[in-house]
Amino acid sequence: MRSAIAISALAALAAAAPAPAPQSGGIDFDGVAAFETDIAGLPVGPPPTGAASATPTYVSSVAQTAAAAAATSDPVVTDPGSTEDKRSLMKRDPDCGAYPKGSAPPTTPDTDVAFQGNSNYSTIAQSAQTPQGYSLAFSNLGGATQSPSYLGYYTLTSYNTIKCQEYCDAAPGCYSFNVYIERDPSINPADACPNPSSTANYKCSLFGAPTCDDMATNVGQWRDQFHVVIAGSNGYNKNAAPPAQTNFTGPTELGGAIQAPLNAQGKDTYLGMRLFSIYDPSQCAAVCQSTTAYDKKHLVDSNGNYAPCNFFNTYILSKNNAVVGMYCSMYSQVWGKSYSTNVGQYDSAGNHYTVSSSYSYTLTQQDSGSVNSGSSSSAAAPAASKI
Repeated sequence: MRSAIAISALAALAAAAPAPAPQSGGIDFDGVAAFETDIAGLPVGPPPTGAASATPTYVSSVAQTAAAAAATSDPVVTDPGSTEDKRSLMKRDPDCGAYPKGSAPPTTPDTDVAFQGNSNYSTIAQSAQTPQGYSLAFSNLGGATQSPSYLGYYTLTSYNTIKCQEYCDAAPGCYSFNVYIERDPSINPADACPNPSSTANYKCSLFGAPTCDDMATNVGQWRDQFHVVIAGSNGYNKNAAPPAQTNFTGPTELGGAIQAPLNAQGKDTYLGMRLFSIYDPSQCAAVCQSTTAYDKKHLVDSNGNYAPCNFFNTYILSKNNAVVGMYCSMYSQVWGKSYSTNVGQYDSAGNHYTVSSSYSYTLTQQDSGSVNSGSSSSAAAPAASKI
């Protein structure tokens, strides 16, 4: 059996992890650590001021291809699913160069403390409309969302949650958004203008995974002597279940992550895991099918048997309430909802990992795992796997 692999949809850097334990499907902490190392340094939110927008460039079909390739190789690709390196988005602005005037009402006096305590901003945030199909994750905080699932952002002309929702719905892979008011410099701070007057911008940032109040950690930064700060920050999560996948039945909602025992033949059916920054189960489906193709070509035993991927479980993995990414566990056998018992674990350092938005997908035509009997079978799943 191959080792588990952790892969970032943004960085696509593969990292080997130990083989699963007999009671398989538990959180692979080594794989998670490798994933977190892979995505370190990638943008987790929009930069202060600068460009008015950074249009999302994630492309699901490109990400699927990269995920499938990574199941059988060890590539290093910057940002599959995108046409540009997100690290290049922060470009050098001219010293003391003017920025566009923001649309949010100004604060008097013009200080960071007054901005953060501006009751007008609180009123704007607390009266904002929650779009249909979304739920309010947090309201009126002093920090913006930071997440490795960051997709892009827009500067708005008003605190318009419906417009931000439209941007999210139009962006492939978007699962949540954050609207907030940011205190920005009116000109680019430099030695000749270290602390310019401020302007206030409405911002809309998009993410490929859920958000929560514990992820609203961007409380601002210093630009020379000018203090960028945040106010009136609201976060929203999409309520819809993940989409169906070609060649698979599902999604089936689960209570937690699958924790599978050995099967009736005493064999471990767990094939490995993947982690992705963007919550897009099509990547899991691509990896599952690529895994089967690889096994059938390279890992057939003396009896003509191999380990096909017939079933996968995808869920949001969070660490201490902050989303890490989309976790995919693959199995050669179908396991029912009664086996979705893993709702969270602690690692040796005391970090609490939790499971949410857990769903399973079953290969519609089950693969027999034998080159002697054909590649697929429509036989029912083993009794142990029934819901």
